[in-house]
Amino acid sequence: MICRLITIFVLATAWICPVQAMSSASPLVATASGMQFAIREIALKFYEDTGIKVRITLGSSGNLYRQIKNNAPFDLFISADNSLTKKLESEKLTLNDSVVIAKGRLVVFAPNGSPLIPDEHLGGLKIALSEGQITRFAIASPKHAPYGQRAKEALQSAQLWEAVKDKLVIGENVSQAAQFVVSGAAQGGIIAQSLVVVDEISHRGQYALLPESWHQPILHSMVLLKNADEAALKLFEYIRSIKGQDILSLHGFNPSY
Repeated sequence: MICRLITIFVLATAWICPVQAMSSASPLVATASGMQFAIREIALKFYEDTGIKVRITLGSSGNLYRQIKNNAPFDLFISADNSLTKKLESEKLTLNDSVVIAKGRLVVFAPNGSPLIPDEHLGGLKIALSEGQITRFAIASPKHAPYGQRAKEALQSAQLWEAVKDKLVIGENVSQAAQFVVSGAAQGGIIAQSLVVVDEISHRGQYALLPESWHQPILHSMVLLKNADEAALKLFEYIRSIKGQDILSLHGFNPSY
């Protein structure tokens, strides 16, 4: 089971298409990894409704932004940090204005068998740290992953950053941080709610939502890039539609409608 879960998390590029006739257009979407399960379901439903196949590349928002700056051939960018899509606008690398499509949430997650008892105010983490029960705690990189930066802010709000910083296992993105926790490589971590509500993960441990007031908002936004064509525009509008927003809601996001 763990091996299968790791495969789910570390998959960097996915082709999503049932074996049927497909449109020749195939938008390439750069997506923040915290939205991986939701965007895959959206892509499948989009294909069923339009016959247009969607290709997905996952990564941290900061790394995907840098790839776009280096002329990566993406059509659509979905970031967990709306400032990055706005930067691309100011740099004249987009076809339209970016839009916020959902708000993400942070959870503290502990795998089965961990000494950490998750709670919304991180009291369990404080106790486990004081008793020396935590040697590895996972978050995404605060340098280029928005969920990592927000996790750091939450730990600072709880006055636990200094106590935990030397025990951190840093994921390249929030999906890798989740992999560390779910696989048992860390006794706990702060990751995206959207990565733990799916059936494959939810039974692997316990989690609790953290207060939104502890960190800056996690605003997922999207924008069409210079390579975008009509198929990419259709996908853009589909994600904004009630159908797309309902899928996001089912995956732990607060939709924008």
